[in-house]
Amino acid sequence: MSELNTTQAPPAILFVDDEATAVKYFQRAIGQLAPVVTGGSVEEGKAMLDAHGASLAVLVSDQRMPGEYGNELLRYAREHYPHIVRILTTAYSELDQTVEAVNQGQIHRYIKKPWDITALRMELKQALELSGLRRERDQLVREKLSVMQKQTVAARIGMVQALTVSLIGPGRFQPVETYLAGADLAGARSPEPDWNRMDYADLVGAESQRSGAFGHAVSARLAELRTRLAGRNAAEATAVLAEVVGDGTLRRDGDAATWTTPALLSEFIEKPVDEAVSPAHASWLAALLWLEEAGGALQLVREGEAITARAGTRNESFANDRLAVWIEKFSETV
Repeated sequence: MSELNTTQAPPAILFVDDEATAVKYFQRAIGQLAPVVTGGSVEEGKAMLDAHGASLAVLVSDQRMPGEYGNELLRYAREHYPHIVRILTTAYSELDQTVEAVNQGQIHRYIKKPWDITALRMELKQALELSGLRRERDQLVREKLSVMQKQTVAARIGMVQALTVSLIGPGRFQPVETYLAGADLAGARSPEPDWNRMDYADLVGAESQRSGAFGHAVSARLAELRTRLAGRNAAEATAVLAEVVGDGTLRRDGDAATWTTPALLSEFIEKPVDEAVSPAHASWLAALLWLEEAGGALQLVREGEAITARAGTRNESFANDRLAVWIEKFSETV
């Protein structure tokens, strides 16, 4: 197995074949096109992929080798390093395995041995060009994804603010502040749209539907709490919180309530669009809105792996750019 010199600039070609003669022949024929690294078995090929996957552009694998067939290596590369262009080569007429490799999307080309050197060089040159195009495409997708993630974060945070205003009136930012502080303490990260399953229009539609369902759940829960908790006050903040969220997600200890599953605090902000928000998470925001109406607030702190809530002091006013500050903070995690 030959190692890749990390001082060499990519792209590089990985050739895997158990025949030493074939390895030397391939290196002489293709070495001028790009750096060539080699392996003598499927296991060695996997090790090279794991060590140098980011620097590899093309994988050429023989089919018949000791142990596993080359198909297995090509499948592994497709699953773990999809940017690498995959080529199968063999001296045998193994039609079934070749058809399987093509049908499963494991290979870009099938090249039969013995090689026609001119044709082999042309195939590898085209494979290197294809790899370059894939890298450019992936970069564009990453940039598009980053923009979309930031837009999604901003839309979701804006939704929390809009929902608060619609349910308890304008100028009541404390519940939003506490809610976003909780998501931050829980380590919320921006959601990643699944571009393999939906385009932009579908994504916007799915986000709208998810936000609407969340808003409806919070609204219904708040209406229930206003009736159910009539006569209770902000002094009972942590007791009410533990009672309302419940479902084993909170542990009450004296004047504190501790989340046994902190990830619940970040569900709406960070979960993928196809994952619904839990009733417990909707109850969390509804509890904050009820507490604001009752004249109270919560202070959240992270204590090791847990997040603890205690009664806190309400802020009567917030800076005009406070929502923008939160949007910027969560966008930094993209």
